[in-house]
Amino acid sequence: MSTSEPRIDAYIEQAAPFAQPILREIRQRLHASCGELEEAIKWGMPAFLYRGKILCVTAAFKAHATLAFWRRDEGVAKPEKVGEAMGEFGKLTQVKDLPGKREFAAKVKEAMARIEAGAPQRVVKPRAPVTMVPAFAQALAGHAQAKKHYDGFSAGYQRDYLEWIGDAKTEATRDKRIAQALEWLAEGKHRNWKYEK
Repeated sequence: MSTSEPRIDAYIEQAAPFAQPILREIRQRLHASCGELEEAIKWGMPAFLYRGKILCVTAAFKAHATLAFWRRDEGVAKPEKVGEAMGEFGKLTQVKDLPGKREFAAKVKEAMARIEAGAPQRVVKPRAPVTMVPAFAQALAGHAQAKKHYDGFSAGYQRDYLEWIGDAKTEATRDKRIAQALEWLAEGKHRNWKYEK
């Protein structure tokens, strides 16, 4: 039985107006094609699972949306548009950029079959831990609002800030990045907030 995730509703509502009908159509077609679909949010994007495994993910950006089926076998021919953007159908800017309903359903069935056949799982190597620059730790300690938001972020969002500050080549650049980070954190913004949506 299919499940619905309220966070996907919120994601769609916050997407750019052009992307909302695309995301709704993708969601509707996925549910129509797979009666056991589960919804989730993975990496901040709508994800659709089949038998506990990711079937596909979709996302909306400033000028396009995407749909990517998960764990495609290397033996499957790559679609022409795959180089344009993440996903099989390139940059989606309107509903008619999606394939026809039959072709779409066939792709969903193929992805379900790969999961049923036990398609190999991607092995994700753990990333080396990133240490916090002492100057950033000191600055955070003196800024309660920024620290509150930083502490509430996932490890990945925290890492974005740590890598950005830690990669500074000079002390002046590092200090400038720390000041910018405190400003964004005080507002509850992720490091790459400009690119979200």
